[in-house]
Amino acid sequence: MAGMMGLSLTACGSTGNTGDGNAADNTTKESAAGDNASTNENASGDALSVMIWDTYQEPGLKKIMDDFTKETGIPTQIQVVTWNEYWTLLEAGAQGGSMPDVFWMHSNEAQRYMENDMLLDLTDKIKDSDKLDMSKFPEDIKELYSYNDHVYAVPKDIDTIALWYNKTMFDEAGVAYPDDTWTWDTLAEAAKKLTKADGSQYGLGMKSDTNHEGYYNIIYDMGGKVISDDKKTSGYDDPNTIKAMQYVEQLIKDGSMPSSQTLSENGPDVLLRSGQLAMAFQGSWMISSFKDDDYAKENLDVAIMPKDAESGRRCSVYNGLGWAASANGKNTDNAWKLIEYLGTEAAQKKQAELGVTMSAYEGTSEDWVKSAPEFNLQAYLDVRDDMVIRPYSRSTVIWENKTNELLKEVWAGNADMAETCKKIAEEMNASLAEE
Repeated sequence: MAGMMGLSLTACGSTGNTGDGNAADNTTKESAAGDNASTNENASGDALSVMIWDTYQEPGLKKIMDDFTKETGIPTQIQVVTWNEYWTLLEAGAQGGSMPDVFWMHSNEAQRYMENDMLLDLTDKIKDSDKLDMSKFPEDIKELYSYNDHVYAVPKDIDTIALWYNKTMFDEAGVAYPDDTWTWDTLAEAAKKLTKADGSQYGLGMKSDTNHEGYYNIIYDMGGKVISDDKKTSGYDDPNTIKAMQYVEQLIKDGSMPSSQTLSENGPDVLLRSGQLAMAFQGSWMISSFKDDDYAKENLDVAIMPKDAESGRRCSVYNGLGWAASANGKNTDNAWKLIEYLGTEAAQKKQAELGVTMSAYEGTSEDWVKSAPEFNLQAYLDVRDDMVIRPYSRSTVIWENKTNELLKEVWAGNADMAETCKKIAEEMNASLAEE
């Protein structure tokens, strides 16, 4: 299995997508949870090392871990790194035996780590716990972190997608705000009207690797698919998938989106907050970056995603992170205590109340909506009747990276979308065949 680990995890890294809390922050920092963390170390040993990739979520998580430290006497040390660096460090730790005690796991990477016994098996611990009720978490999210009937992570959150828009720009252009009557055609027309010829303002921002919070939703609305249900074949050559991606191609041709270079330098969230974009698709995890931003609070709001004009379908691709621990860690008992605590109703409720992100625990969504009353966060809940789990397989990272490389050429105006989709299908099928 060690050889397989070396091969499979060399592909671990960014999909380019800053989704699921993948902060675009370029700093690495550490903070101790618990004001008395240093004094607790003498009683409880070294602080638990906790690694995450979203700097915006850190303040709220630190408060929750403060509560854990006060209750148990076990100190924690949070390390925040970039998305790319995160998977590089985790891979190195997995191979060198020095993984963090507790860390986030993502659906892109989970199966590789579970298959290779790098994650602490939580199955019996969960069964014996009188604090954790796994029935309160969504089945699809639990399934992401289960392998051969064993559980390797406790759900942290759940996410959906919504449309953020700049009210001031809409008012100036005389365009009505997005609502539940909007179709994808409505959005395309509005994006053209909201784009200024001098390049100072664009109607919509969506990067070539904005899949989860971007074009995946359009694909499923229009009857397409990214991967087959059995995860054996690509859906990119499906006529409906091609139709959806050609819709995206037309947005590019219309000039409604910034150049691929601009989008690569500053993500849609940054362009939104700096007054250069009228609209962008954002995951619910991004609220922690908007709720304390003065420009956002004054100018931005949230609407439900558009629907397909023909089918009427309006779905949201969704995902969720999990709290996991190293199988070979030196502090597995305390690591489990932290994971168990983070999965309790109290901790999940506080995560929602603080606006860290939408918690996975049943019944906490309303608390999250109330965490930022300046924005219509209800839009994220209103899509829950039709959700599609984020497409994944054992080789997700491999085929997503290849997809991103090919789509860059379309965004740059150097390739045809239909032909590119067929190439993506070929590349993806080759990856899936090797799983």
